[in-house]
Amino acid sequence: MPISEDVLVVGGGLAGATTALAAAETGASVRLVTYKKSTMRFASGLIDILGYTPDGEGPISNPYDALASLPEAHPYSVVGEEAIREAFGLFDEVAGDSYLGGHTDANALLPTHGGTVKPTARYPKSAANGLASDGRDALLVGFESLTDLDAPLAADHMAAAGVPFSVRGVTLEFPVELRADAKVTRFAKALDADENRARRRLADAVEPHLDGAERVGFPALLGDEHGEEVRADLSATLGVDVFEVPMGPPSLAGLRLEDRFFAALDEAGVRISSGNPVVDFETDETGDRIEAVFVDRKGQRVPYHAGQFVLATGGLVGKGIDSSRERVEEPIFDCHVPHPGDRYEWSDADAFGDHAFARFGVVPDEELRPTGSDDDVEFENLRAAGGVVGGADFAAEKSGSGISLATGLVAGRNAGTEASQ
Repeated sequence: MPISEDVLVVGGGLAGATTALAAAETGASVRLVTYKKSTMRFASGLIDILGYTPDGEGPISNPYDALASLPEAHPYSVVGEEAIREAFGLFDEVAGDSYLGGHTDANALLPTHGGTVKPTARYPKSAANGLASDGRDALLVGFESLTDLDAPLAADHMAAAGVPFSVRGVTLEFPVELRADAKVTRFAKALDADENRARRRLADAVEPHLDGAERVGFPALLGDEHGEEVRADLSATLGVDVFEVPMGPPSLAGLRLEDRFFAALDEAGVRISSGNPVVDFETDETGDRIEAVFVDRKGQRVPYHAGQFVLATGGLVGKGIDSSRERVEEPIFDCHVPHPGDRYEWSDADAFGDHAFARFGVVPDEELRPTGSDDDVEFENLRAAGGVVGGADFAAEKSGSGISLATGLVAGRNAGTEASQ
């Protein structure tokens, strides 16, 4: 029996998951097709709307106040403020009480593992005591066997950034002996299970270094299933508040968020096909509508049919946009990706300059359908969401998560509504 749904979403990151949830809310049957593991696990877990303007001004206090100044081609300008707010409402439902920040439109300022301070709209509850706007003195703790957080260096960077508190860093041995290449989840599970009284031994190792610190920041590994319990035990033993410092990939905070989104997808009845890439597609006789995509299963091309399709495969980093020495392309549907003909114009000589490649992506219409070089819609029943949509330098703006959420909501809702008619 052929595989067929009302809506088929290609891509399993934050944009793809949001798209699938939004489409399912319309009553449409939805399938999410993803090749590799979700990119959520590689993200810090911080969810931003807009931290800096495209001109580099910031950090922005209220991202909604800055929306009107964005270029017309920016994804936020395409979807509008109401969609952004609704998308963050959806996020708040999925994240539940594990995330904070929904009580205000203002950005929070969170320290990262590199010692920078990042403006963000939503942040894990586990990081709340680490807010850079908090004036309490802090101690950062890193571990010899985990190089992801160089606590003394991060503390120096935070002090140089002018945070309104005293901050120091110390590197200690983790209280449980692990392999030299142990994953961050192994550290978390050791604290979850309290192996060899790991929590008490960790607190005892930290206590001599407090020296007046009123809060202590650890790498984001303070438990997985029992994180709140781990933090409460450490805080009670140390007599100060503790917090997690958002980390780089692989990120335990990202894994936790991925679990919540995929649980929500399961609850919404979304079917998930993973581990096999989409390699081709088929249109109707007119070439205006997509009828199916082909998924490679061990060399066999299996057709997946749908009434509506959404492309949420990511940008250049996620390979949703690909490039060669000659051109930039969208590899599945060959959608138009505008770019300078001279590849030397794709980037700027200054490492922190205005790089054209950072904004490469498909150009959507008001319904998020990719358009061609003639501005006509490429396919009537194809939409795009997330990093594959061009027009924003999300890394510089600190807008990637918000763009994924907002475009995912609009693309999924439009696709689901259209499929149900």
